Amino acid sequence: MQTILIGLAICLALLFAGRTRGASLIVALIASVAFGSTSIASLGGLGTPLIYVVFELALIVSVLTRRRFVDDLARLFRLRPVAWIVLALLVYASGSAIVLPRLFAGMTGAFVPVDGLVSEVPLAPVSGNIAQSGYFVLGGCAFFALSLLLLAASAAAPAKGASPSSREPGSGEALLLRAIGKGFFFWIGLNAASGAIDLAGKMAGAGDVLFPLRTAGYALLTETEHAGFWRVAGLHPEASAFGAAALAGLAFSFTYWRASRSRSALALTILLLSLTLLSTSSTAYGGLVVLMLAALLAAARSLLRGRPLRTDAIWLGAALVAATVVLAMLLVDDEAFAKVETLLRATIFEKSTSASGVERAYWNQRSLDSFFTTSMLGIGLGSSRSSSWVIAVLSQLGLIGSVLLGLLVGLIAWPGRRRAWGDPPVGSQARRVIALHDGVRAAALTLLLAATIGGGSADPGVLFFISLATVLGCRHYLDRYARPSPVRRPVRSPWPHPEGQPA
Repeated sequence: MQTILIGLAICLALLFAGRTRGASLIVALIASVAFGSTSIASLGGLGTPLIYVVFELALIVSVLTRRRFVDDLARLFRLRPVAWIVLALLVYASGSAIVLPRLFAGMTGAFVPVDGLVSEVPLAPVSGNIAQSGYFVLGGCAFFALSLLLLAASAAAPAKGASPSSREPGSGEALLLRAIGKGFFFWIGLNAASGAIDLAGKMAGAGDVLFPLRTAGYALLTETEHAGFWRVAGLHPEASAFGAAALAGLAFSFTYWRASRSRSALALTILLLSLTLLSTSSTAYGGLVVLMLAALLAAARSLLRGRPLRTDAIWLGAALVAATVVLAMLLVDDEAFAKVETLLRATIFEKSTSASGVERAYWNQRSLDSFFTTSMLGIGLGSSRSSSWVIAVLSQLGLIGSVLLGLLVGLIAWPGRRRAWGDPPVGSQARRVIALHDGVRAAALTLLLAATIGGGSADPGVLFFISLATVLGCRHYLDRYARPSPVRRPVRSPWPHPEGQPA
């Protein structure tokens, strides 16, 4: 009963805090993902679903009850072929979770929790097949629900008596995209605030001050130290989950600021970078290196094109100043960062040789063996776990499911028709949509990067499906309403010059 009351209270608070014209449910859904250890109820063997499931179901039901649902759904499949890929993936993943564990029972091993510990047992149907398939299907349905709302908003005519701004072309679609952006900022802000509160409470000696909100039936690793540093968990069950969320939020806020020069995005970038560095998560540190390389490549690309961004100059200058300060401190005192060196050695350089690193490598090896043992069909969604999202997808969904999911990832990774969108002025609606498009792409790909480094499930998560719908909605809007910037050509003097030779 306590679980239900706490989860219900948080759901109501999110709805109130994220109230937006006609889209408070979407804002609350995205923000609720930050509560990674708060459940809404206990379902026995099916686990303790987190509170975002409530908003998923509410969003899906609200779309199903729309008067033109069938017509809008047919229009979605006609205009966006990616809907067929998502549908095929959902059908295959849920069907294989029932068929494959029974078809290949006992032919290979699986890693499942036994008395709170992950143990290797012969492959057999488990409750995880049903639970993870349910989460996976709900995420896919959230994609359809959000895509239908965006498609309906793009075709809706302005109401009588509406304000002049709401009569502009694509105004309804723009308002919905703005609400989605608000949801992502809400999610990032909650992760940043909870991480800061968690760290401050531990440093003050108060322990896990967010423990009353942790009602999920997970093994919690929230009050632990690593190499003399407190591990930051935020509202998640462990530091690695928080590190992945903080890293994805960092990617979103930095990319959004780079495209729009938003001061709030810049402030979140600085805060999340600090929390990522303090998280003591190997996943966060490995992903941060990749993000830094991607940012350097993006800055070099804009420089080579002859159109350097002011935001790139700012962050590169700040990075150079920080590097200079660190080098100066090392020259003054070579032991200044001894504890930091110990942390990096324990979390990165010696991670693969540790007991947990060896065990996780064995999970990955056995999962790959299962992929080939089952003739590349897989062992079924939720049948086992590994230590890498890519390997989990291969071993559980097989070659067919991996190809379908890979197509969706490739669609998000594709940058879109950038030249057709042009370079809208800062502060314009088109520029904000471009910033949202780039930020959501960065967040979704970073979540998959973090899961590839240290994830154990094949489910990419609800934010992946929400990001897919958002990216497609942004591209649909920009293809229709963004205008390429006029090409400025140098003015040449006519020949012959009216007064002789041209200057």
